[in-house]
Amino acid sequence: MSKPKFLSRILSLFSSRTQVGVDKAGNRYFTRVEEIDGAMKEKRWVVYKGQEQDPTTIPVEWICWLNGQRKRAPTPEELVELEARRERVKQNIELLKKKEEEERKSGVGQSKAIKKSDTPDLKSFMKQFPELSIAQNQDKKKVAGPSVNKTRERSSEPTGSGASYQPGTWQPPS
Repeated sequence: MSKPKFLSRILSLFSSRTQVGVDKAGNRYFTRVEEIDGAMKEKRWVVYKGQEQDPTTIPVEWICWLNGQRKRAPTPEELVELEARRERVKQNIELLKKKEEEERKSGVGQSKAIKKSDTPDLKSFMKQFPELSIAQNQDKKKVAGPSVNKTRERSSEPTGSGASYQPGTWQPPS
């Protein structure tokens, strides 16, 4: 009596596998090389610990390896180092949350909330750029100057805006 084809395929899959690592949750990671369409391809997979197959228990480093984004499986030393780094990040987050809460309680560093009805104060903003403010004032004087001088020489660049717009004299090269 011969074994069904799918059963022999499953047995061959698990008999030629090579375990490359284990993660913190106890999930085991395997690889094997098989021929697919005449080319040798590496297959990678995970065997979950226990009956529950929860993909959220797989660390990012192992996900990258499974998807082929990493050539080599993560080493135990690398996993320990990354776990320590994640722990430091969690501690820093807690410290920042405590600091923000203390600032909120003491009122230090509170800024005015901008509502939709509030508009930015453009004049005070423009005062930060004195050379721009001077240039604008000069442009306003030119525009608001006497309108008697209609034969004013045009510049090559357009000037003004809205009702005071004056087109430039630029011509395309010939």
